[in-house]
Amino acid sequence: MDKEQLNDARTDPEFLSYLEDTRVAAIETKNISALYEVLDSFLVLGIDEEKINSVYQNILKISFDEVQNIINENRKLNLEGDNLFYVRALYEHAVEKWSYDNFEGAKELIFVLLNILEDDFLSDALQAHIIALCLNTSLDDFYDNEVNIEAANDDEKYGYFISEFKYNLKEYLELNKNILASENEKLKHLLENL
Repeated sequence: MDKEQLNDARTDPEFLSYLEDTRVAAIETKNISALYEVLDSFLVLGIDEEKINSVYQNILKISFDEVQNIINENRKLNLEGDNLFYVRALYEHAVEKWSYDNFEGAKELIFVLLNILEDDFLSDALQAHIIALCLNTSLDDFYDNEVNIEAANDDEKYGYFISEFKYNLKEYLELNKNILASENEKLKHLLENL
């Protein structure tokens, strides 16, 4: 979308009305995919921050509620349908914590996500996140020094997550298995109420 198209979208009353109607209906029906459509549109269009935050807070509330329901049914999260958006919301919330150097909060959320997730590829990637968080690596340093920004995963569902690294991930996890085992011991109490 070029600047002219962006400006047209920002000032198009029909499009803005569509976004608002979609936002209201999505909140009422707890439609996570529609809320993400609205959030992503708001972000691209640079809609006011208060509306963006409101949509994001609704996404988090719906996601935490739905994840709790899934856990209560003794199921795990896969990356299909709405589950993808629930995982995305929890992940983005953890990354937000990390961006403010809340290493413990981010690590705890990623640890829980790792243990309720049913996806080996993303689970391995999340373990790399946990290692970095254990070392109090800032998000910027993690991104600059460990993430392979040139690599792209062919599977679109992984596009929301940091999952490509500058090293062989399996070897890296093996080299850091003691850190992971130690963190598992420290954090396993978080799984007791799940």
